[in-house]
Amino acid sequence: MSKGKSIHALIILLFTQFVSGGVTNTKGIVLDKVETDIGLDMSQFGLVVLIFQLGFTLASLIFGYLTDKKGLRIMVIFATIVMGLGFAGTGFAPNITFFLGFYMLIGFGLGALGVASNAIVPAAYPEKQNQMFNLAMGIYGLGMIIFPQILNYMFQFASWRYFYLAIAILNILVIFYVTSVKFPDGKAEKINLKAFIPMLKDAQMIFLMFFLIFEVSAEVSFTNFFPPYLKSLELGGISNEAKSDMVATILSLFSVFFMIGRLSVAYLANKINERLIMISFSLGSVIIVAISFFFANQVPYLFAGAGLFFSTLFPTATAFGTTISKNPGTALGLIYVASGIGGGIAGYIIGIVSEAFGAKGGFSLVIVFLGLMFVVSLFLNSGKSKQTVNE
Repeated sequence: MSKGKSIHALIILLFTQFVSGGVTNTKGIVLDKVETDIGLDMSQFGLVVLIFQLGFTLASLIFGYLTDKKGLRIMVIFATIVMGLGFAGTGFAPNITFFLGFYMLIGFGLGALGVASNAIVPAAYPEKQNQMFNLAMGIYGLGMIIFPQILNYMFQFASWRYFYLAIAILNILVIFYVTSVKFPDGKAEKINLKAFIPMLKDAQMIFLMFFLIFEVSAEVSFTNFFPPYLKSLELGGISNEAKSDMVATILSLFSVFFMIGRLSVAYLANKINERLIMISFSLGSVIIVAISFFFANQVPYLFAGAGLFFSTLFPTATAFGTTISKNPGTALGLIYVASGIGGGIAGYIIGIVSEAFGAKGGFSLVIVFLGLMFVVSLFLNSGKSKQTVNE
C-alpha cells in the first residue's frame, strides 16, 4: 500500500478516536446542561444513555458486514454523515423527543466509525498493528482528557448546542477529506451467525458476557452520572460554578489514569495472564469507587483514580473472549451485544433510581455493578472453555 494511503487512513483513525473519546467522556457534562435547557429529568437522562448505547450496538453488529460489501471509504463517509446529522439535529433539537432521536444517530455513527477504525489499522499498517492500536488508544484518551476542559470553558459564554454543532461541522470537513484523497481498502471482522449457538453453550463465554454487562454498566454509569451526582453534594458549600470546574478536572484526571492504564495493557498482558488482570483490577475498581463514594465530600478527587482500574477491564475482557473463541468476529459480536445491554439498561435504571431517590442514590448503583463484576471475574478461566479444550 502507498505511503499516502496509509497517512490518510491514519488521520481518519486518529480523528475518530479523538472525537469518540471526547464525546464519550463528556455526555454527562452536556446532559447536565440539557437538563436545565429543555426540561430533561433524570429518568429521561437515563433514556438518553440507553438510546445512545442502542445506536452504538446496532452499528457495531452490522457495520462489519457492510464494510466488506461496500468498501471502507464508502462506509466511513456513510458513518460520518450519520454522525454529523446526529450532532446537527441534537444541536437544534427543540424538545426531548427530537433530542432522543438524533442522539441515537450519534451513537450509531460513533459505533460505525469504531468498527471502521478497527478495519483501517490492519489494512494500512499490517506490520505495525500493535503500535497503531496503542496510538489510537492514546489519542482516544487524549480526547477524554481535553474535551471536559474545553466544555467547561465554553459553557462560561456559550450554549451546549454550539458544542454539537461544531462537531457536526468537523464531520463535514472529514467527508470532504475522505472523498478527495486516496484511501485503503479494509475488511472488518465478520460475524458468523452459526457460531453463536456453540459459543452460547460455553459457560466461559456466558461468564464473560455477564462480566462485560456489569463492567460497561459501571463505566457508562460513572462517566454519565458523575457530574449530576457530584453537583448534588455539599462539598463544603462551594458554588455551582466551582463544582462544574471540579467535575471537569476530575473527569480529565480520570482520563489521564484511564489512558495510562490502556497503554499499559499490552505490557501487563505479556507478564500476567488475562484472568488475573480482570480479577485484580475488578477488585481495585470496587475498592476505589466505594472509598471515594463514602468520602466524596471530604476528598472528591479520589474518584479520578477509578480511571486506572476501569481502563484495563474492557480490552482485557475482549482479548479473553477472542482468545477462547474459534471465530473472533463472532466473539466480538457477542461482546458488542453484552456491552450494549450493560451500558443501555444500566443508564436507564440509574436514571429511574436517581429520579426517585436522588442523584446520590442512583450513582451508588455503580458500586453494585462493580461488585457483581468482581464476583463474575472469579469464575473466568480460559482453561475451562469448551472451545479451547476442543481445539
